[in-house]
Amino acid sequence: MPIPLIQPSVGLNGARERRSVQPAPAPPTPLANAGPLGLSAFAITTFLLSMVNAGLIAEGAEPIVFGMALMVGGLAQVLAGMWEFRTGNTFAGTAFVAYGAFWLSFWALVQFYVADIPKADVGDALGLYLIAWGIFTAYMFVASFKTSRGVNVVFGLLLFTFLALGIGELAASTGLTRAGGYLGLLTAAAAAYVAMAEITNATFGRTVLPIHPLT
Repeated sequence: MPIPLIQPSVGLNGARERRSVQPAPAPPTPLANAGPLGLSAFAITTFLLSMVNAGLIAEGAEPIVFGMALMVGGLAQVLAGMWEFRTGNTFAGTAFVAYGAFWLSFWALVQFYVADIPKADVGDALGLYLIAWGIFTAYMFVASFKTSRGVNVVFGLLLFTFLALGIGELAASTGLTRAGGYLGLLTAAAAAYVAMAEITNATFGRTVLPIHPLT
């Protein structure tokens, strides 16, 4: 704790007094933008799972997604969201913590709970799970119209991804699941672009890759 400075002064009766003068507080340390971290974590994990959903790699490779879902899509995104809350960014904080929780819940569902669902009901259960996240994404998509065009595109594509995957599970439609996989790849690409734009623009101190603010 800094030691107060002592300066003499003249009191009301003319006698010299000593009073303490507190030094000026140090300026707060600026917080960095956690957006590129959250977007990158989301993009990487979404890319891996979407490759499986689109049928571009064998379903037997799906376990490679689980570690990423836990540590990158889950933990890293939640941390990015908490840092965004610290800066006062309600939208980014809500998005990163929520989708980080999505990946954590996906990991927990696959590791601990899906085996307890009767095989005939797995499609309905997963469909409901994905549709619920589609509903959340729908109102985040509406809010994204006051962020940037890049973020707005990410949420629009993600909304269609959840709907295609959810309906595909409910209808047991391989075609819709594959379509959801391709939409997920587009979502991952859009998120990766916004992440690259934000970190590149911040590093160069100027707009190198535009994201077109909507505010």
